[in-house]
Amino acid sequence: MLTYPQTLDWLFSQLPMYQRTGGANYKIDLQKTLDMMAALGHPERKSNYIHVAGTNGKGSTSHMIASVLQEAGYTTGLYTSPHLIDFRERIKVNGQEISEDFVVSFVEENHAIFTELQLSFFEMTVGLALCYFVSEQADVVVLEVGMGGRLDSTNVVTPEVSVITNIGLDHQKFLGDTLELIAKEKAGIIKPNIPVVIGETQKEIENIFKSIAEAGNSKIIFADQICREERQTDLKGDYQSKNMKTAITALKSQSAFEFSDETLKNGLLNVVKNTGLLGRWQTLQEEPRLICDTGHNKEGIAEIVQQLSKTSYNMLHFVWGMVDDKNVTEVLKLLPHAKYYFTQASIPRALEVEKLVKVANALQMTGEANKSVEIAVESALRNANTDDLIFVGGSTFVVADLLSFWSNRN
Repeated sequence: MLTYPQTLDWLFSQLPMYQRTGGANYKIDLQKTLDMMAALGHPERKSNYIHVAGTNGKGSTSHMIASVLQEAGYTTGLYTSPHLIDFRERIKVNGQEISEDFVVSFVEENHAIFTELQLSFFEMTVGLALCYFVSEQADVVVLEVGMGGRLDSTNVVTPEVSVITNIGLDHQKFLGDTLELIAKEKAGIIKPNIPVVIGETQKEIENIFKSIAEAGNSKIIFADQICREERQTDLKGDYQSKNMKTAITALKSQSAFEFSDETLKNGLLNVVKNTGLLGRWQTLQEEPRLICDTGHNKEGIAEIVQQLSKTSYNMLHFVWGMVDDKNVTEVLKLLPHAKYYFTQASIPRALEVEKLVKVANALQMTGEANKSVEIAVESALRNANTDDLIFVGGSTFVVADLLSFWSNRN
C-alpha cells in the first residue's frame, strides 16, 4: 500500500490538473465523471446537496452555509477547492478533514477504475469526496463548483438548491471572454424544478439566468433584491456582507433542512471555528499587521483594495504574485500605492516574477523581485515598522505558500 504522501504524488502528477498546470485537462463533457459515478455505485444519488457556483465568494458562501447547518445539528459535508496547505482541506465533515487512511485506501481500491477511465485529478477528487460523504452518512453536503458549472465534475448531483454568487471575467480561456458566455456556463448548474439563488443582480446577464430557470420551471431568487438582513460574521472584510446574504437566502429557499434564528446567528458567527476556513482577510500577526486574502481576479481584488482603504496603517507593504492566465496589466492598475515585493508561487502555473516586474515597471510601479513567497514575506517583515501593514495576495497559490511556511515558522 502507498503512503499518504505517495498517494498524493500520484493524484497530483499522474494525471494533469487544471489548478496547477493550466487548461490541458479541460474537458468537453461530463461523460467520464458519469462513468466514474456508475463504477463507484452512484454516490451522487445517496446524499442531499447544496450546490454553489460563482466567480467570487463561492468558497466563503459555502463555508457559511455549512457552518449554519452544523449548528443546526446536521452532519454536514463540505467540498471546496483548491486547498491551501493540505489536500484534505477539500473534503470535510463537520469541519473535520477526511482522514489520510481513507484517501489512501480509496485511491488504492479504485486505482484500476481511475486508470481505465483516464480521469483527471478533479474528477477523481470529486469521486473520493462523494463516496466519503456517503460513508460518513452526511445529512447534507455543501458542494462548491471547481470552475464554471456546466462541465464541472460536481455537476452530476441534483441539489436541494443551486447557488450562483456572481459573475466576473475569470478563466476566459475555458468559459468564454464575455460575462454573457461565462454566465451561461455557470448557469449550467441550474436544474429543472430546483430553486436557484443568484447572489448579485447584474443587469447585463440577469435575463440569462431568468430564461434558463423559467425553461426548467425552477424558482429563481436574487438574494440582493430580497435579503435585508445585516448579521454579524467572524469572516472579516466588508465584501462578506454579500456572501452572507447569499448564504442566508440559499438556506431559507430550501425546505429539507430546518434551522432557528439563533442557529443562523451562531452559524454565521462561528464560520472559521466550525469549518476551518483559511485565507479570507486572514490576519496572521500584529505589529506589523500581516493580512492575506485569496482574491485573485479583477473583481475580487477591487474588493480587497476597497477594504484596505478602510484599514488603518502607517505604510503599506504589498507581497504580490499572480498566475499566468490573468490579465496582469488590468489587475495591477487596481493596486494602491505601496512598497512592493513581487514574487511567484511554487507551481508551474505561476507567472514568473521577472515577467510580473516587467509589467509593473511599465505602469511605473517599482519594487523588489523575490523568487519565493517566503523570501518576499521575510523581506517585508524586515522592512516594516510595527504600525505598518503587510498584505499578501494576488493568487490563491501565493496565499497557500504563505500559510504553508507560516505554520512551520511559528
